Amino acid sequence: MTDKTSNQMWGGRFAAGPDAIMEAINASIGFDKRLAAQDIAGSRAHAAMLAATGIISDKDAEAMREGLLTVLSEIEGGTFEFSIALEDIHMNVEARLKDIIGEPAGRLHTGRSRNDQVATDFKLWVRDQLDSFEAGLLALIRALLDQAEAGADWVMPGFTHLQTAQPVTWGHHMMAYVEMFGRDLGRVRDARARMNECPLGAAALAGTSFPIDREMTAKALGFDRPAANSLDAVSDRDFALEFLSSASICAMHLSRFAEELVIWSSAQFRFVTLSDRFSTGSSIMPQKKNPDAAELIRAKIGRIFGANVALMTVMKGLPLAYSKDMQEDKEQVFDASDNLMLALAAMEGMVRDMQANCPSLETAAASGFSTATDLADWLVRVLNMPFREAHHVTGSLVAVAEARGSDLPELSLEDMRQVHSGITSDIFEVLGVHNSVASRTSYGGTAPVQVRAQIARWKERLS
Repeated sequence: MTDKTSNQMWGGRFAAGPDAIMEAINASIGFDKRLAAQDIAGSRAHAAMLAATGIISDKDAEAMREGLLTVLSEIEGGTFEFSIALEDIHMNVEARLKDIIGEPAGRLHTGRSRNDQVATDFKLWVRDQLDSFEAGLLALIRALLDQAEAGADWVMPGFTHLQTAQPVTWGHHMMAYVEMFGRDLGRVRDARARMNECPLGAAALAGTSFPIDREMTAKALGFDRPAANSLDAVSDRDFALEFLSSASICAMHLSRFAEELVIWSSAQFRFVTLSDRFSTGSSIMPQKKNPDAAELIRAKIGRIFGANVALMTVMKGLPLAYSKDMQEDKEQVFDASDNLMLALAAMEGMVRDMQANCPSLETAAASGFSTATDLADWLVRVLNMPFREAHHVTGSLVAVAEARGSDLPELSLEDMRQVHSGITSDIFEVLGVHNSVASRTSYGGTAPVQVRAQIARWKERLS
């Protein structure tokens, strides 16, 4: 495309076209062509409104709408020729529309600006991503619920500081991630509801003198209402920032889970077996089965965090209303969205395929004096011992067992009575890991009955 064509798009303000450097830094078509479907949807709604309000003729509006569908089919079919000289998706579409329908194409931009046009396009695109985000979360939550239901009774070690703490159930551990991703789901739904106001018709920054119907275009595009302030409408990118911040928190949750899967699938733990679909081998060590999908999910948080920080940095010093800095709002969001959706899908696949190794889980659950807290609770409950004294007695018993290279259930009653004479044989009823988890019946606890209650609550919520 020649400078002359570019000048025609700008009008008569500039006598000379931009040189190559300015053209390169100013153009966004290399990435904002991803907004083509949203741009054409917005333009079709705008054309219909212009005709309904008598600003343009029905004939011109129909030509615009049909011509825009032709442009969309060319883009989707891969035959559309994008021009860097035309800067962005908006001018590329409008120029091609003029080729197709001629002079009426010049009336399409009546009552709007590229400022409200790009804000509308970008909002529509982000809204679509929020819907995909929600669908990915729901699929992952359902996969976790299936794992939790299958393993509501399976015992495993619970950790603090990555040290054995108390026995828990596999189902309880899976439900912890259901709660995490459930909060992500809430953030996504909140963000979508908050962002669903239409910028179209705000024009450059002050609205327009044409008698447009912003309620009509908002409704046509699936928005709840028009944005209430034209200055804010064209300069707002909170919807993109909320998407990125929600994506960042979710990516952090995915990374935490991925870290556990990397640890759990190691030869030292053998808690889970990941499927071949989400593992790779080594080029030199034939015995290796690497949890590469989990590791890559763990790494992707850097890109998503980076996108969030980058857009916050772009927006932090901008006065109202539109500034060209805001052209830098899209690439980060596009990349973050691509990587988030991929990470969600990969995690759902790993969760659905993974097999818990119950014998390894139970052996580990019984190690590391994991029932010490149960012993202390028994001393309080049965012997009416103050908890601080019970803590001290239990610590002394752990020291005895550790010195002998045994665990608490392996101590004899006589061994225990040498530490405290009031201990009876009933103590052994609380030292087994199954008894331990079954006793944790407080709301939200690890007892299988509580786990199943939480699974039922979530199934009802999702239905």
